[in-house]
Amino acid sequence: MSRMCELTGKGVQSGNNVSHANNKTKRRFLPNLCHVTLISDSLGQRYRLRVSAHALRSVEHRGGLDAFLLKASESDLSMRARLLRRQIAKKTAEAAATAA
Repeated sequence: MSRMCELTGKGVQSGNNVSHANNKTKRRFLPNLCHVTLISDSLGQRYRLRVSAHALRSVEHRGGLDAFLLKASESDLSMRARLLRRQIAKKTAEAAATAA
């Protein structure tokens, strides 16, 4: 399992530890990943995803999982999130067609 956020694509970054004597050694900056269960309003189901704490705040800010996925670009999303995004888009299109 890669250390990558399923919603934003945030992954591992690399850099240097710099000592007081200015010695530089390589290090890795790991994203703050959390296993969370998010609810899709349009599909009426729960989905367990591995997302960063930053992505979780973004999901809440945009108004839930459905709004976040519909606004996100497909290149950032994982394969599982892309499939979920397509299902949500299809369901909302069906709901809009029946309402009109």
